[in-house]
Amino acid sequence: MNETMVCAVGRVATQPVYREMASGPSARFRLAVTARYWDREKNMWTDGHTNFFTVWANRQLATNTAASLTVGEPVIVQGRLKVRTDVREGQSWTSADIDAVAIGHDLAWGTSAFRRGGKPETAPAPTQSEPNWETPQEDSSAPTGAPAQQPPEPAVLT
Repeated sequence: MNETMVCAVGRVATQPVYREMASGPSARFRLAVTARYWDREKNMWTDGHTNFFTVWANRQLATNTAASLTVGEPVIVQGRLKVRTDVREGQSWTSADIDAVAIGHDLAWGTSAFRRGGKPETAPAPTQSEPNWETPQEDSSAPTGAPAQQPPEPAVLT
């Protein structure tokens, strides 16, 4: 595909807004990306122009984004760049959105502790039922004909 993939390094400018949509979870926030350069005349780092992007996250990335990010945090966002131009009420405007594929804290500015999320959103139910390929286990302590005990659910790592 001929999509424009970008990697933007900046700070979270607005609190992420989380919504449950018919197509699944969605979250958005504004990302401020400020260019910095070395000013030889002043002999110091200087802030340049700030670009603002609306970052869109979907499905499990949306859930984790809403739970993990707050205003002011340094982040790295990778995704597809979408630039839109429109005319409303006689005024032309342009917006730059990033349809995020990955979002993470920028560890050049601090530390972050990774926590595995809960179960990812469930996949849609198959149209045909899957046959049960497993043979029921025999439990020697159970009376003959009694159903075998099910093994405990695996522990979820957090």
